[in-house]
Amino acid sequence: MASTGLSRTTLNDLSRVTESLQMLAPSWSVWVLMTLASQPLRYTEAKSKLALLADGQLHPKLGKLVDAGLVERTEHAPRHVTYGLTRRGADLMPVLPVLATWGDTHLEKPLVRNKATGELHPQPVAVAQNIEDTIALISPRHSTPLVWALKARGPASAKALAAEVMPTYSLSRVYPPLRRVIDDGLAEITPAGDYQLSASGRALAPVYQALSAWAAGHPLTEAATHPVWGQALTPPSSTRSGPWLTTQSRQPVPPAAPAPAQTAKAPATRWQPGDLFSHPMPARPLAISPAGGPRR
Repeated sequence: MASTGLSRTTLNDLSRVTESLQMLAPSWSVWVLMTLASQPLRYTEAKSKLALLADGQLHPKLGKLVDAGLVERTEHAPRHVTYGLTRRGADLMPVLPVLATWGDTHLEKPLVRNKATGELHPQPVAVAQNIEDTIALISPRHSTPLVWALKARGPASAKALAAEVMPTYSLSRVYPPLRRVIDDGLAEITPAGDYQLSASGRALAPVYQALSAWAAGHPLTEAATHPVWGQALTPPSSTRSGPWLTTQSRQPVPPAAPAPAQTAKAPATRWQPGDLFSHPMPARPLAISPAGGPRR
């Protein structure tokens, strides 16, 4: 591997986070996990709570989450099987509000017209949808590594980023993923022609801090200052459960317009299981709003 500006420890941390994102990225995974957060459910009970999931799709998704170690299948008696979160899956629950907060703050929302005034205003988005859309934005291959490299280096040339993130590829291969993170509003081009994180990209700090702690098996209360992303969050979490690595694929989301500048970092949302369908689930991808912003 070519020499990079990231330490071996940081590279291992990044690898755990990217693999964790791939595990969570398949559509509806977050919805299923949040549905099972309160208590184990029988298949028919879970299906009734996921009315928007097409018939025949829940069983394979439960199987994938069981294989990933986030959900456990318990056979109580013949024809009496329940699905519930494993300890590892339960450890993930405090991380989800951090993802939801970033999505709610930095992703566009569908516009609806006020019947009384005729004015357009943003429509609230379900908590689970904000989480899933945030994961979809940062889970494509090379997206998170590029964001981490830009955070660690500051403004950098395409050549430097290629050596950092894609050392075995030709220089030309770095431009499509760079364009993706720019179109997704996570990075921007400086007047000098270098690349740097946008305000939305810098605001991913709590997301990566929380994912890093979970991927390493540390409760968030144990997370010290992150070597790349700074002071970590310390919301409540459950006990240590060890490192977790697994990989699943996901097709990348379409490119979108850059995000407007953001100056403040919103506090983490407090998620309750009842918030799963707290708002209507919007169609995806959403149209670009007049104000711009990363697209879902």
